[in-house]
Amino acid sequence: MSRPAEEMTAEPVLSVNNIEVVYDDVILVLRGVSLEVAQGRIVALLGANGAGKSTTLKAISGLLKTEDGEVTRGNVTFEGETVSNRPAEEIVRRGIFQVMEGRRIVEDMTVTENLRLGAFTRRDKEAVRADIDMVFDYFPRLRERANGLAGYLSGGEQQMLAIGRALMARPKMLLLDEPSMGLSPLLVKEVFSIIGKINREQGLTMLLVEQNANYALRMADYGYIMESGKIVLDGTREELMNNEDVKESYLGGGEERRSFKNLKSYKRRKRWL
Repeated sequence: MSRPAEEMTAEPVLSVNNIEVVYDDVILVLRGVSLEVAQGRIVALLGANGAGKSTTLKAISGLLKTEDGEVTRGNVTFEGETVSNRPAEEIVRRGIFQVMEGRRIVEDMTVTENLRLGAFTRRDKEAVRADIDMVFDYFPRLRERANGLAGYLSGGEQQMLAIGRALMARPKMLLLDEPSMGLSPLLVKEVFSIIGKINREQGLTMLLVEQNANYALRMADYGYIMESGKIVLDGTREELMNNEDVKESYLGGGEERRSFKNLKSYKRRKRWL
């Protein structure tokens, strides 16, 4: 169901403004990326492997520095404050938390210990305990395995734990990097259903990076499509799902996936200067 028009036009809480990202001082990966995410909305960022989606998330969350990357042009603002190239721990405290591709749980810690790790910036012990119960309510499987080692969880359970750990930080915005990766179709459906429930019940703002465009666009209010480090198309869920080029390239409407640059009917919309 679409959200009300006034909500769709809400002021952005996150703005990525014409950013370029360079790795190792020489490798240009993002080439003028701009996007916005409004309060309480889910925005999908779609594209093939190597398009620059994960790099965009890291530019927002401050994790570029762990890979010798840097925003060299443009800026990222969150709640009106510039966060470009700020330390990741500062950005977490501001309210942005990234759920990394590949889960990245601590395998030799228990499920509960992993959840407590997500609350490392907090000092409200009673509230932390209450939030662990809240996570278990969203993910009942984790409650059953609360005292077991996280390394023994299935792939789907590890993804649930990674999302639950992020919720423990009480984020204002969640960055989700490929939550469906490596999961069976049934688990993909379950994980996306819970993500949607969290958004509805908590009003948690989300930026979702996904290759599974069908699930991502069904859930998102708005979407952007990346190719070769640039945003090449954007629109509401309905606009993108009804776009013939998107259907052909991303939603399985054609015999094989093709790049937008090879579609004669597509005219690139530049969102950079």
